[in-house]
Amino acid sequence: MQAIQSGADVFFVLIGAVMVLAMHSGFAFLEVGTVRRKNQVNALVKIIVDLAMSTVIYFFIGYMVAYGINFMYSARNLVGGNGEGYAFAASGYDLVKFFFLMTFAAAIPAIISGGIAERAKFWPQLLATAIIVGVIYPTFEGMVWGSRLGFQDWMTESFGFAFHDFAGSIVVHAVGGWLAFGAVILLGARMGRYRNDGRVIGIPPSNIPFLALGSWILAVGWFGFNVMSAQSLEGVSGLVAMNSLMAMVGGILAALVVGRNDPGFVHNGALAGLVAVCAGSDIMHPIGALFVGSAAGALFVWGFNQCQNRWKIDDVLGVWPLHGMCGLWGGIAAGIFGLEALGGLGGVSFMAQLVGSLCGVVFATIAGFIVYGGLKASIGIRLTEEQEFQGADLSLHHIGAYPEDDVKG
Repeated sequence: MQAIQSGADVFFVLIGAVMVLAMHSGFAFLEVGTVRRKNQVNALVKIIVDLAMSTVIYFFIGYMVAYGINFMYSARNLVGGNGEGYAFAASGYDLVKFFFLMTFAAAIPAIISGGIAERAKFWPQLLATAIIVGVIYPTFEGMVWGSRLGFQDWMTESFGFAFHDFAGSIVVHAVGGWLAFGAVILLGARMGRYRNDGRVIGIPPSNIPFLALGSWILAVGWFGFNVMSAQSLEGVSGLVAMNSLMAMVGGILAALVVGRNDPGFVHNGALAGLVAVCAGSDIMHPIGALFVGSAAGALFVWGFNQCQNRWKIDDVLGVWPLHGMCGLWGGIAAGIFGLEALGGLGGVSFMAQLVGSLCGVVFATIAGFIVYGGLKASIGIRLTEEQEFQGADLSLHHIGAYPEDDVKG
């Protein structure tokens, strides 16, 4: 029975890892559908190469930074050795757990990619991925989901409860979104986006069906992201699935209304709701999750419009409002709608959620400016004007998304 249980847990976490791995194709197609045709290949290459770099760096460095565990043991030890006296759990459970958490880590550069699209250099961004996934992200991950720096002990002593982030509204999404904020600010706007006379030049999405496909892939994979965060069959809860669904549809409907039926807002509204519900998806009542998702959908539309038109921050996919703002809202919302007084399961504190969420935002914002500021000062992070005008596809990869069009004439 013990062998069956361990094997079932391995399979459970593996399915979650594969579902989150599939989400990276969603990141890719969401970006492909949003950027101009001359930058679509670059979007695809960035996402898959960032995934590869993240895997290697997280295996050798990041996972050890977060949890103090490395894999420099024999394969027999890694699979639990089918007996006692081994450092790792039976059936290779720790290996699929690494796989699962690696897909979370790899989501950070995938989030950033959307904000810096169409004008960022390729190799400096890959170096930034290595730094972020190797050191920055796992440091905060280990603070919240591990025992690093005594962060959770301090939270418990100060507020009576630990900081609760079940599936990463703060650890993954807010951290990714606020890291992207620094990168977007330091890169500057795309050429021609904002005119000297104050006019804002609109750059429409290149392909709404690809954008919608990316949103759908992400939405489906998100149920692996959230539900499988239990990391065992014993801990799985249908409440997480229900809350994820309710938050998603709440985000869609709110974005539909506030965004005036804009298809980009509608499809990103689903993601806004899912981002926000991650933290408290295991403790909220479904009605609370619906409200959290609805608020996130409206917040994304407002934040995107403010960002692009009033603050003139050229965040191409709106990753700062989507992941940064909605992630922050989700972390705080867990301390509201997770309370027993509002139908939740309890075990959370509003102040713990507020302080913990703000700690994540401050940590990521400072780190983002340090990493991208250092790269900008040393090797540069932006394409030349000629490369940007030609497009990243031909400038960096020497082939476009539609090669036959490139050779016409």
